[in-house]
Amino acid sequence: MVKEGMQIRTCIMAVILGLLLLCIVPMSSVSAGEPAIANGETLKLNGEIVKITDPVYTLDGRLYVPVARIAEILGAKASWDNVNEEVTIHTAFNDHIVLGNGVPVVYFNEGRYQMEAVPVLMNGRLYVPLRQLSEMMHANVTYNPESGIVELTRVQPAIITEEYGLDEISKAFGSSKSELLKRNGLDGKATIKPGTKLKVVIPSIFNKAAKPYTQSDLMLLAKITMVESGNETYEGQLGLANVILNRVKDASFPDTIHDVIYSGKQFPPAHNGKLDKSKPNASSLRAAKDALNGKNNVENALYFFNPDVSKGSFWSSLDVIVTIGSHSFAS
Repeated sequence: MVKEGMQIRTCIMAVILGLLLLCIVPMSSVSAGEPAIANGETLKLNGEIVKITDPVYTLDGRLYVPVARIAEILGAKASWDNVNEEVTIHTAFNDHIVLGNGVPVVYFNEGRYQMEAVPVLMNGRLYVPLRQLSEMMHANVTYNPESGIVELTRVQPAIITEEYGLDEISKAFGSSKSELLKRNGLDGKATIKPGTKLKVVIPSIFNKAAKPYTQSDLMLLAKITMVESGNETYEGQLGLANVILNRVKDASFPDTIHDVIYSGKQFPPAHNGKLDKSKPNASSLRAAKDALNGKNNVENALYFFNPDVSKGSFWSSLDVIVTIGSHSFAS
C-alpha cells in the first residue's frame, strides 16, 4: 500500500488516464508501446478496494491486469499451461475461456473471436486489458472521475418470470434479443421457461468472429512446419507457418494453405513424400495453431531460407525482415 499522498494521487491519475484512453485509442499489437506500471490498489470490486500483488500496467491506452488474479476475484478458476503459454478460465457462470500469449484470438465457449488487444506475458504472468476480461467474466468496469477509482462490478444473471421475459430483459440491459440468445447459447426457437437465468453482459468480442479454419488446414500447416523447421525453436516454427499464411493472403500466390504448399518449388517435401510422413510435434502444432489464430512474428515475409545453403541472385535480392535460428524471413 502506498502511504504518501502525492504517490497515491500520481498512481490514481495514471489509472484514470489509462481508462480514459481505453475507449479512444486503437491498438493493433501490444508491441506498439512500452508498459507503464499503474497502481492496482486503486481497483475496487463492488465498492471494496481489491489488493493485487502483481503490478497493473497501462499499455497503449489500455489498463492491463493479471488474468489469474482477476479471475480469482470474480469467482472463476484459472489454470496455466506453461508449454503452450495459455490460460484456461472456468467462470462462475459456466463459461469456458482460453487466452494465449500474443494470440489475438480468444476461445469463448464454442466460438473463436478476435480481441481488440492481444494478451501479453509480463514477469511470468499473462495480462489482458481489464475491460475485455471483465466482459467475458460477466462484470462491468466504470470509473469515478472525482475519486479516480476504477470500479469492477459483478453482474448477476437476469431471471425469467411470467412478467419479466426476454423482451423486458432486452430493454432493461440495452441488448438485442438475438445478442441475449447468443450469449446464453440459445437459438430463436428456444422456449425460455420461468426461472431460467440469462447472462446479460454481452462481450464486445461477439462483434468480431475470428476467421475459421479446418482441422485439415491445421494438420497440413503443422506437418509442413515440422518437416521444414522441426529442429527450430517455437519462434522459428511460428515464422515458417506464417510465411505460408502470408502467401495465402498475397495476390501473387494461391489462396489456400494446400495450394501454397503444393505449388511451386519452395516446399520439396510436398513432392517427395516427406510431407505425407511428417508427424508434427507439440511445438509445431502450437506454432500452426497460433499462426492460424493470428499470432504473426514475421509480418509481410513471403519467403524463408537458410542463408548458408540458399545462394544466388534471387535470394540475395530479397529484403530480410528477421533471422530466427537458421532461417531468414524475407519479402
